[in-house]
Amino acid sequence: MTYLFFMSKKINILLADDDVEDRFIIGDAFETIGLADCIQFVEDGEKVLSYLGTIDTPEPLPNLVILDLNMPKLNGTQTLKLLKEDQRYSDIPVIIFSTSLNELEMQECMHLGANSYVIKPVTFDECIDTARRFYNFCKGTYQFPSVQ
Repeated sequence: MTYLFFMSKKINILLADDDVEDRFIIGDAFETIGLADCIQFVEDGEKVLSYLGTIDTPEPLPNLVILDLNMPKLNGTQTLKLLKEDQRYSDIPVIIFSTSLNELEMQECMHLGANSYVIKPVTFDECIDTARRFYNFCKGTYQFPSVQ
């Protein structure tokens, strides 16, 4: 499926993760490949909805929302469900980005409309590869498997 969001000039990725270190590492990976200006960070699902709610036009909507699964306030599953139920945001691709290998959680996320479920990388080199894949996904040149 091709998304209208791919047509915008600047790639804009929104990542929600309550872990400061995880945000720092993925941010550093984006910076390492020269794409630090492509990613914005929030700490939880409520802040995802707040961030999206402050956007007045469809142009600056993120090309991709990446959600950690285990977050306070609204977890990744709850946030995914709310995004997919809201017509304003339902077409934004969402990837779950988690350390959890729980098959039931993976299946639930895919059932709720996640584009993929990506296991967080272990090494910094893997982080760089993952950041590059997120960016290329937004450009339409990479497709994640449903579960990676």
